[in-house]
Amino acid sequence: IATGGRPAAHPALPGHEHCIFSNEAFDLKELPKAIMIEGGGYIAVEFANIFHGLGVDTTLVYRGKEILSRFDMDLRRTLHETMEKKGIRILCHAVSEEIRKRPDGRLDAFLTGGQTLTVDQVMLAIGRLPNTENMGLEGIGLEMTQAGAIKVDEYSRTNIDNIWAIGDVTNRVQLTPVAIHEAMCFVETAFKGNPTAPDHETIATAVFSQPEIGTVGLSEDDAVKRFADIEIYRASFRPMRHTLSGRDEKMLIKLVVDGATRKMLGAHILGPDAGEMAQLLGIPLKAGLTKDDFDRTMAVHPTAAEELVTMYKPTYRVKDGQRV
Repeated sequence: IATGGRPAAHPALPGHEHCIFSNEAFDLKELPKAIMIEGGGYIAVEFANIFHGLGVDTTLVYRGKEILSRFDMDLRRTLHETMEKKGIRILCHAVSEEIRKRPDGRLDAFLTGGQTLTVDQVMLAIGRLPNTENMGLEGIGLEMTQAGAIKVDEYSRTNIDNIWAIGDVTNRVQLTPVAIHEAMCFVETAFKGNPTAPDHETIATAVFSQPEIGTVGLSEDDAVKRFADIEIYRASFRPMRHTLSGRDEKMLIKLVVDGATRKMLGAHILGPDAGEMAQLLGIPLKAGLTKDDFDRTMAVHPTAAEELVTMYKPTYRVKDGQRV
């Protein structure tokens, strides 16, 4: 079973029938003058940047305290600040309570806290749901989660011997390359007699915001929970291309290192070509290389990525959960 997922609807929201999702965003008859996007994940953030880049008055509404949960907090805060500087309105700790269509066809979005936004489109980007309905799965006793995802073991097998499931329908890691990897492992296991479990550790990923994010490995907060001594290397600077163009956007590069073994635990980048860097950084982090391996590597000058191999002294350490 590899039926994927779809954008989560919000049937409890009065007026939800007036909203669009990421699918419809690619097929609008006309460009809205103003849009409200509800959600704080990578889909919401990417579309907020896309619409703003097209000249649309854009507001992002998110129930949490900061956009892009599960990413490193430094990246989240810096991207938030940069998006607001560009003119994207971000309202955290807020959700829509009702969407009402006006006689002129525009929409009034009533938010918690009493605020009302008048926009041309409301886009819901509040997560994705697995496609498991109307397939008869309940009738055969297939185990599923409360959200409707299919439960599988480490080899993608369900509780029924001849049924396997891969990709977003299992709700493990919802990324296209992960689904492809799970498919390759399934073929090895089921057809080639070579049991192979998908490896979901240390997955590089990108958020194609402007500026974009590239990240691989543990965030600082996650590393602090798992290791007693953490070194943080952090550089924030204005890329040369922005110096020449006069843009004020900063680039952020951050490395998370195990202080005891010097092993690289995480690398996080905000700035131009961050996604490209994350793909390449995925290799040394997957290989278990150390900060010393990075330090031995010669820099390529002038590049933004040279900061990855020229930060020799930690910006700060975190010991037993306390920054020192």
